[in-house]
Amino acid sequence: MLLTLQGIKKSYHLGGNIVPALRGIDLMVHHGDFMALMGPSGSGKSTLLNLCGLLDVPDEGTIHLDDGEVGQLPERARTLIRRQRIGFVFQGFNLVPVLTVHDNVEYPLLLSAMPRAAREERIDWILGRTGLSRFGHHLPDQLSGGQRQRVAIARALVKRPELVIADEPTANLDTVTATEIIDLMHELACDAATTFVIATHDERMAKRCARVIHVQDGVILS
Repeated sequence: MLLTLQGIKKSYHLGGNIVPALRGIDLMVHHGDFMALMGPSGSGKSTLLNLCGLLDVPDEGTIHLDDGEVGQLPERARTLIRRQRIGFVFQGFNLVPVLTVHDNVEYPLLLSAMPRAAREERIDWILGRTGLSRFGHHLPDQLSGGQRQRVAIARALVKRPELVIADEPTANLDTVTATEIIDLMHELACDAATTFVIATHDERMAKRCARVIHVQDGVILS
């Protein structure tokens, strides 16, 4: 088991009110899963996604990555785990606008202090797999939305993480481009045996996922 969440509760303070986001979640993520989290806005799926990616900590419950409890680790320790083992694909791409495609993709490798020759080999590999080899010197604003999402996927996968957290990766894309992105993510997941946890409203994405977890009112329905 790659990731195990047990008894997870999470609330947020809005003004003087406490708003529960998760009300006791149990979830197991297996190595190699291609999993969708689905639910309406406010269902808690984004909070659950953030906890799976160690971007937040639960109020109650435990999160185990492999056999180690990671849910309550200090921020610095969780940051190191994210750098080494987790990749992220965001709905808004989150590319650095002043960096080229090459440099955006390289950034996670710089954080890991990988030698330059090894970095270049890894970047060439992932740009080739994502169809971006010709665009390495382009800036993000010179690319289409689909190309920018491919860059985001390349950046998430370049360090060959065990787990990729994707937040609505097809939300801002037209139908044809969204289908291409879904196919690409599925192909890369199968080839690299990477685990994907994907928050999505996109039924096309859900149909490609081996597991679909429905979240509503802070609980898992299935």
